[in-house]
Amino acid sequence: MSTTSTTSNDIVYVQASQKTIAATADVLAGDAGIDHNVATDALVLSLPLIEAGNLGMTYLFRNTGADGNNIITLSPNALDGINGTIANSAADSVAGGVVNKNFVNTKATANNGDYVILRAVALTKWYVIGGVGVWASEA
Repeated sequence: MSTTSTTSNDIVYVQASQKTIAATADVLAGDAGIDHNVATDALVLSLPLIEAGNLGMTYLFRNTGADGNNIITLSPNALDGINGTIANSAADSVAGGVVNKNFVNTKATANNGDYVILRAVALTKWYVIGGVGVWASEA
């Protein structure tokens, strides 16, 4: 991952690498720290297994498609779950941490710019550390 940092008035600006995802794919542990832009509908992005050697890996997934056009599905490894909340004005998006259940940016409410940031904070546990938009845990 290549990044560039500059400082101005005590604010640090970091330019992160980005990639566009155009097909269902396995997200690699080596892609941690890279922004993943998704403009194609109905993609499933499979997250890597959380292991002791990759704790702390962080991913940003951003909807770059047209409003109401994209469903983005983040699929944890069968041994992992996604935990956390994205605050919304109407109703919060809550990921309940159930192992092997997807976290989905719902198509009908999807907006260009919706995003979620996930971090591997413990074995079997992805945590939502930021986000915008309506996301739903698979039942």
